[in-house]
Amino acid sequence: MHASLAPRALGLLQRRLTPTMLLAYAAAALAPATGIAARHTRLGTLPAPAGHPVPVTLPSLLLAFVLFTASLQIPARHLPALARRPLPLLTGTVANTVMPLMLLPPMALALGLLPDSDGCSGLLTGMALIGAMPVAGGATVWGDRAGGNHTLVVGIVLTSTLISPVTIPLTLHAASAVTRGHYSADLTRMAHTGGGAFALAGVVAPCLAGLFVRAVLPGRGLEQAVPWLKLASLLAAVFLTYSNASGALGGFLRDPRPVLLVASVVTAAGMCAASFTIGWCLARVLRATHADTVAITFASGMNNSSASAVLAATRLPDYPQVLLPVLAYSLLQKLLAGVTDAVLMRHRAKSAAARAT
Repeated sequence: MHASLAPRALGLLQRRLTPTMLLAYAAAALAPATGIAARHTRLGTLPAPAGHPVPVTLPSLLLAFVLFTASLQIPARHLPALARRPLPLLTGTVANTVMPLMLLPPMALALGLLPDSDGCSGLLTGMALIGAMPVAGGATVWGDRAGGNHTLVVGIVLTSTLISPVTIPLTLHAASAVTRGHYSADLTRMAHTGGGAFALAGVVAPCLAGLFVRAVLPGRGLEQAVPWLKLASLLAAVFLTYSNASGALGGFLRDPRPVLLVASVVTAAGMCAASFTIGWCLARVLRATHADTVAITFASGMNNSSASAVLAATRLPDYPQVLLPVLAYSLLQKLLAGVTDAVLMRHRAKSAAARAT
């Protein structure tokens, strides 16, 4: 009975994940006190290079646990096979890294047409924080559902994560050139002081720890622990959503700005849709197999929005212009992943029917 409790609870939560996340957003808007307290309470600091310590908060610890649990499930023994055919791996990794740098300038031009005193630099800052992050671990789940190359998706997730201490500061520095005022200064500061250290301590270290634990733990013991860890990780992700949204949504309800809300949703949807589409087009140009096409598409379109939300909430907590597009992207990314999944599965079925005919 106890052995089946975790898988049953996990399956129930996964099936109800979207309404659960919406409830977390509602709780953040109506009762934000706990989330704000969790976000602002420091539990200590971690030493980092160049004398810029990384603050340790409850959200940062929860993010580390989520990443640790995700990497704990990665079968790393299959990854050396990617070295024999590295082009898909390089394509997915480079696409995820370079795409935000390509999309930010045209987004800045489009948003500059809106009646905003800082040229919607807050929205651009939020988009930059998302684009700077490595591929989300959830890309492996969606890629598997659509018949993707699981090993390739895992390889792109790990590669983008390992290089994130370099790519995060690079993207933030580039974004500072298309933003104005204190947002540009904040991005420059994060690029020079916090971006790389945050990536190293909050993203890379938990992933490497998960891979190490998987390598040394007995297979049966790990198999029994994983359902409970996945359930705890999903609950942690829900609380992260609540904590990151706390304050931003409450402040927005007290002082509604419909134009900001619409701009946040449209901007997040545009960047997310463009990322999925460009990833698919790159795979088609390479004449990749269907499995590799699915892997590259999801790796290009899914960034670790939880990490970007934690960075935004801890470094820029008082600016809803930054947090709103991040929160919108987090939800829209899952919805667009579902749509992409359905489209790719339909495309695969049509191809199979054509070959049979």
